[in-house]
Amino acid sequence: MNIEEQVELLMQGADYGDMELQNAMAKELRERLLLAEKEKRPLRVYCGYDPTSTDLHLGHTISMRKLRQFQDLGHEVTFLIGSYTALVGDPSDKNKARPVLTEEKVAENAKTYAEQAFRVLDKEKTKIRYNGEWLSKLTLVDLIRLGQNFTVQQFLARENFSKRLDKGEPIYLHETFYALMQGYDAAAMETDVQVGGSDQLFNIIVAGRKLQEALGQKPLVGIITGILPGTDGTQRMSKSTGNIVPINTGADDMFGKLMSVPDSAMGIYMRLVTRWSPQEITKIESGLAAGTLHPRDAKMNMAEEIASIFYTVEEAASARENFIKMFQQKEIPDEMPDYALKDGQTVLDVIIEAKLAESKSKARSLIDQKGVRLDGEVLERGDAPFPHPGVLQVGKRRFLRVK
Repeated sequence: MNIEEQVELLMQGADYGDMELQNAMAKELRERLLLAEKEKRPLRVYCGYDPTSTDLHLGHTISMRKLRQFQDLGHEVTFLIGSYTALVGDPSDKNKARPVLTEEKVAENAKTYAEQAFRVLDKEKTKIRYNGEWLSKLTLVDLIRLGQNFTVQQFLARENFSKRLDKGEPIYLHETFYALMQGYDAAAMETDVQVGGSDQLFNIIVAGRKLQEALGQKPLVGIITGILPGTDGTQRMSKSTGNIVPINTGADDMFGKLMSVPDSAMGIYMRLVTRWSPQEITKIESGLAAGTLHPRDAKMNMAEEIASIFYTVEEAASARENFIKMFQQKEIPDEMPDYALKDGQTVLDVIIEAKLAESKSKARSLIDQKGVRLDGEVLERGDAPFPHPGVLQVGKRRFLRVK
């Protein structure tokens, strides 16, 4: 790839919420790539991950896909585990303070993070580091000096903080430390490029760049990726809303969940999750617009591509065949009633309210007998939150399209 093609690829799926800022970052990225080429050295690129849970879903892997693009172009990538930032908790996308984790819990969660990340990243080309390596050595005086570079107003202007302030809800002092700590990560590693989601805009563009300048370094280029919507196509992918695509449940499950994503969300999925180039995506979207490519076929190609990243090519192809057999070879009816899923509903709630079973005991019995499926996957617990929109099958002949 020439430099322009590299910039186009690396900025694919970027979302700064401000075209002027996006253009400025693209310009700086171009300059860094040209300089790296001239100096014959790789760029130092990183993204930080706070191990606040153990299981990752597709939304967690967006920044990993961007890191992999840098790896494929020959740059040095660090997968930074936030062993110290996780103790504080990132307030960036939260409307209330995160619970403070113990060091033991962080260490336990961190064990699985890198292992799952290597399903996207090249293990041989990835550096694993922990930010406790340098953050644990900061003194109170160091923290004061870092804090001198920011005003309280800058923090209070952040949307999530200003909303809490307007509502009279507490903003804890330790929450303001997070941006300082993440900014110091960038300086400690002398970072050229930092990758993060759009909820990290302040931490990267303001804190990271400002601290690097204050410490005599050239400010980093921030690659800010869009946020992946869940299987509902609208809300951010999140375990709490049940709209996730887990990466550890099997190719069939991943393929089925991806096929439930609305057509309107395909563009952002292709840009954020697949390995396809901007040119390949443009060709697909042109085919959809011209009517020469059916949305169903485009979505199956997308689902197979994504499944093959996390599983084998053979498993992804098999998942496609299984899906076709179930959904396109008349094993389920073309017509079925629709049902609008409500917040907080369990599997049992949906079955009873949609009158797919005569009683709760009958519904529980069907679940115990593995007679309840969502997009072909057996649902084993009636008291679990309803996983995601899709086709619900209860028994052999009762079907419901859950939206």
